[in-house]
Amino acid sequence: MPVSAVEWSEDKIRIVDQTKLPHKFCYIYIDNIKDLREAICSMRIRGAPAIGVAAALGVFLEMQKSKARDYETFKEEMEMVCRYLESSRPTAVNLFWAINRLRKTIEKKTELSPLQLKEELKKEAFCIMREDRECTKAIGDIGASLIDDGDTVLTHCNAGALATAGYGTALSVIYRAKEQGKRIKVYADETRPLLQGARLTTWELLREGVDVTLICDSMAGMVMKEGKINKVIVGADRVSANGDVANKIGTYSLAVLAKENNIPFYVACPLSTVDFSLKSGDGIPIEIRGEEEVKSFCGKRCAPEGVKVYNPAFDVTPSKYISAIITDRGICYPPYEKTLSELL
Repeated sequence: MPVSAVEWSEDKIRIVDQTKLPHKFCYIYIDNIKDLREAICSMRIRGAPAIGVAAALGVFLEMQKSKARDYETFKEEMEMVCRYLESSRPTAVNLFWAINRLRKTIEKKTELSPLQLKEELKKEAFCIMREDRECTKAIGDIGASLIDDGDTVLTHCNAGALATAGYGTALSVIYRAKEQGKRIKVYADETRPLLQGARLTTWELLREGVDVTLICDSMAGMVMKEGKINKVIVGADRVSANGDVANKIGTYSLAVLAKENNIPFYVACPLSTVDFSLKSGDGIPIEIRGEEEVKSFCGKRCAPEGVKVYNPAFDVTPSKYISAIITDRGICYPPYEKTLSELL
């Protein structure tokens, strides 16, 4: 299995520090939620599934320290922990989904002691991590059916093992197709402003022996027009009930370009990334990040002082541009309101 972004190791959360890649591969060991929240905000750990797993482990980790002697006190302490972690990043729904699973785990178990509640949280957090590994492999197995021998696939940002606790989402499809003996080439967008495609996706793919070519974001239309791309596959941070997809900024542009060039545009994500409470992508909260990410390039200033910056971390791709959504339970085709709800 490709390297995992988040694991449990000796009573600590172990994450790959993705801000150091590709120059240095190193782990960070986290034993408190303050450091975990900082790691999420600074994108030392990133990717919707990975953030969800880390958050679940974080709630369990912090509640192990609780000295509460009754259910109500324990629940109040846990709610403060949950809200603190939920305040880290707003767009990736897996963060909230995972934390809510832990909330529900103890919700009606008022008869249990705090020691027993801690054990229940541990079981659920580890279950979420195990499920992520299983479902990302399933996404690859299911999605590989859409990949033909000799295909060249364009991907954006990083939706690989570094974004999950398992195989990845979009890159899981690539890995599994390759394992099936299919000859595949990949074009990876650099993904400004933080270069997740250049720094992370190419690092992952090279490590796994996949033929990968790096391009600037603005080159995608050209390589499509030149006939070099057969399919586009991306991940997702949140999907609304109608199939609108929030993903790394620049995804919407790719989807429009793919449609103009008659290229299938696929989204790969676990079903847990679908937010059925939202009818459309209009309700998805979009994270706005700091201006220095845009003013600088690889740590060096590339814009004049005083210039205004707009830095949304995500955009929303309307479902009409999406050919299919690949989940761990099957492939959904339009109309997504019907096919996604059937999978649920």
